[in-house]
Amino acid sequence: MREGRYVLAIDQGTTGTRAMLFTSEGLPVPGGWAYHEHAQIYPKPGWVEHDPLEIWEKTKLCIKEVLERAKVDPREIAAIGVTNQRETAVVWDPRTGRPVYNAIVWQDRRTAREVDRLRESYHDVIRGKTGLVPDCYFSSTKVWWILDNVGGVRERAERGELVFGTIDTWIIWNLTRGSRDVLTPERHGAHVTDYSNASRTMLFDIRKLDWDDELLEIQGRIPRAILPVPRPSSDREAYGYTGPEVAKLMGGVEVPVTGDAGDQQAALFGQAGFDVGDVKCTYGTGNFILLNTGGTPVPSRHNLLTTVFYSTEPGRAVYALEGSIFITGAAIQWLRDGLKIIEVSAEVNPLAEAAPDTGGVYFVPAFVGLGAPYWDHYARGLIIGITRGTERKHLARATLEAIAYLTRDVVEAMKSDTGREITVLKADGGAARSDFLLQFQADILNVRVVRPVVFETTSLGVAYLAGLAVGFWRDLDEVRRNWRAEREFVPRMDEETRERLYRGWKAAVRRALGWAREVPWAYGY
Repeated sequence: MREGRYVLAIDQGTTGTRAMLFTSEGLPVPGGWAYHEHAQIYPKPGWVEHDPLEIWEKTKLCIKEVLERAKVDPREIAAIGVTNQRETAVVWDPRTGRPVYNAIVWQDRRTAREVDRLRESYHDVIRGKTGLVPDCYFSSTKVWWILDNVGGVRERAERGELVFGTIDTWIIWNLTRGSRDVLTPERHGAHVTDYSNASRTMLFDIRKLDWDDELLEIQGRIPRAILPVPRPSSDREAYGYTGPEVAKLMGGVEVPVTGDAGDQQAALFGQAGFDVGDVKCTYGTGNFILLNTGGTPVPSRHNLLTTVFYSTEPGRAVYALEGSIFITGAAIQWLRDGLKIIEVSAEVNPLAEAAPDTGGVYFVPAFVGLGAPYWDHYARGLIIGITRGTERKHLARATLEAIAYLTRDVVEAMKSDTGREITVLKADGGAARSDFLLQFQADILNVRVVRPVVFETTSLGVAYLAGLAVGFWRDLDEVRRNWRAEREFVPRMDEETRERLYRGWKAAVRRALGWAREVPWAYGY
């Protein structure tokens, strides 16, 4: 067991990076957090990029600030865990540490044509091996695009001069770059990913828990040599130790990096979702609903994803069903930054509460297509039911209601896939601070919605994974005992109203489907 009083979590998300310190009780250290946003880059309609170097600089800044604010001696940190926006893809030169192109973000739609071909010819192969529905969302076609569209990159990749990773891989490689003990010293840092992140690439066999040569070939002839080493989410061997660049921020202390999980898997772990049937929804940039299915992958018949939840030992994993909703909290940001009908995101709640209903308005926030259970990358955003009496308060309420409707779409599919009634939904993420939203969620689902004391369950979950690897927490039971509810929301809407509102939502979605296919010139197709 490594000595220490705290575990450090690095949560690299779609809009920014957070660092948090946690105690053995699973509580944040007072003052022990830092957060910095990074730029969102939109080169063309439907394209979304991030600057990986900016992300790394913001990560270092967060580490520095969290240590200063909490006044923590780095020697008291037992381990580091990394969680991340999952499907975002980076290709870089490990000798220089410089990316060959911006990170292509999970929301990006530029590879729609390639995905169409995969759906036509290889849908069953991809679905059977990866548990995923062929979609632009996943990493593989983003790597394919970089290999084929950035000058000289394919040749350099085939010569073994470049490496690929999702954002967890990029952060861990930088954390451990030049350190004394890494799993992949020939790549100058730990070039690793965990099974949960690997399962989101569309290149990973979730039963064999390894990369698949057939998938690499049919998705752009991706060289196997550029891929990271897949490892458990909680790794007793450690992926590596903090290298010289990070040691400068930590007083020369070398700390093991032992935890890695995709952000949504980490959130379910942080919610202590260890029993089969446990369900959580993270209300973030998008909404992500995960249901624990245990040690066997459960194929979905209703357009959900079968994914790795977590792993604590090589060659074994716990699985989940997932519904991925691309745009939810980002729609609130659009009200703020695009329409400018609110000045700060928190204003959406009192504005929505000022309206007794939406006045018949529905908002389908399909800015980058629709994810589960529709999987239509040609869907686009739609506001319908507008009349002369529509005001900004109706749009605010329609935005929050849309988040709850999209979540119900996924929960209905989960019930159909598993044959289980879902009676409790654990909620977390930034938008889960809204009492209005969670009450409407309970009403439209007709289930109890529970919010935990610790909102940042993504950071907490990867802290648990990192700490378990070094004995900071003994086992899952100890983690489970740390979980506490802050508030519970109980349904109070009558069934007739619930189903009438939901029918209106489904009618609105039907009108949003396939729009970019009807006017492809508007979106660069």
